[in-house]
Amino acid sequence: MTRTIALLNATLVCPDAGIWKGGVLIAGDRIAATGTFAVPEGAETIDCKGKLLAPAIVDLGVFAIDLPAFHKGGIVRVGLMPDQRPVLDNPGLVQRAALIGRPDLWIHPIAAATRGLAGKDLAEMAINREAGARAVGTGAGWIADSGVMRKVLAYAGDLGLTVIAHAEDAGIVGVAVATAGETATRMGLPAAPAIAEPLAIARDLMLTEETGAALHIRQVTTAAGFDLVRAAKRRGVRVTCGITPAHLFLSDIAMSDFRTFARLSPPLRSENDRRAAQLAVADGTVDVLCSGHDPQGPEEKRLPFADSAPGVAGAETLLALALGLVRDEVVTIDRLFAMLARNPAKVLGVPTGTLTAGAPADLVLLDEHAPWRIDSDQMAAKAGNTPFDGLPVQGKVLRLFKGGAVLV
Repeated sequence: MTRTIALLNATLVCPDAGIWKGGVLIAGDRIAATGTFAVPEGAETIDCKGKLLAPAIVDLGVFAIDLPAFHKGGIVRVGLMPDQRPVLDNPGLVQRAALIGRPDLWIHPIAAATRGLAGKDLAEMAINREAGARAVGTGAGWIADSGVMRKVLAYAGDLGLTVIAHAEDAGIVGVAVATAGETATRMGLPAAPAIAEPLAIARDLMLTEETGAALHIRQVTTAAGFDLVRAAKRRGVRVTCGITPAHLFLSDIAMSDFRTFARLSPPLRSENDRRAAQLAVADGTVDVLCSGHDPQGPEEKRLPFADSAPGVAGAETLLALALGLVRDEVVTIDRLFAMLARNPAKVLGVPTGTLTAGAPADLVLLDEHAPWRIDSDQMAAKAGNTPFDGLPVQGKVLRLFKGGAVLV
């Protein structure tokens, strides 16, 4: 029999319809009705007590599968980066990646754009798409050869796949671990100018415009980069971009005590760039808010800053930190869930991220005011490398549904 669940007395948050009081009826793995409806006989009922009920998070661009952290953070779908061991560049690996999370997680593999992510020979995109790839990506690196990048965009465009790109000119970045400026100079760290990002973005936008492909820049973190994306959108270029909470709330000053939890890729930027990032979120230039989840253990982080591995355990703090944007009146709550759910789903071509009837019953019930403190030693993630350690936040997941199944 099809299981029927009626979630009643909720504050509904839908990126497509706004905010209103009502409920959601789940029949099987789908949303059967939203708003006001007659509760079918025999349906299980849950009183939401006025709490927020929204689409569950689609986290675009995670580097590791970390089920407890995802569920604690309200995430039921992830776009898995191709930077795995081995690299997701053949159909067997792509298919395996798509299946390993079931039944508790939807994993949407992002296949490597080039073999071994080496930036030279194109991977078999068509076969990888048939195996379950939802996009193709350059991984955590940049394709330096413009001819290769043009072929990647053209081929992916013909297949209807979005190219997910990392935007840093590798020739300028080199071995840098920080953004050039006062902080990096004072710390004696190898640093690269922030222009490495807009240079990479400018080239990729020109190639995207010329090929007509769809490009998603996984993280844009500089004022110049946002200006380029903003202008390209006005010209009708098929470009979207994302950012993580770290680059929205922290500047390179957070590295001052050599704490390797602030060693990120791309590195933290200047305060001016951080402010530009918040403006880009407010004006709609930024489409996706993601965690960049990449847990790194003590072996990778308890090293001198320049020798440590970049990465952040961001999945279980994403929602709470994101809700700060609503309290600060940077975005509305429905716009926030567009960035957390609907827009990343669109990049991946997945019909979710909404509360409309017929959509998958991927839902999160949350108390946006519930207080807690981020504690790196108590996190559910494989490792607690968060630059927000000790920060008081608000927002907890009360219930989580994936395809109608209760996860939390």
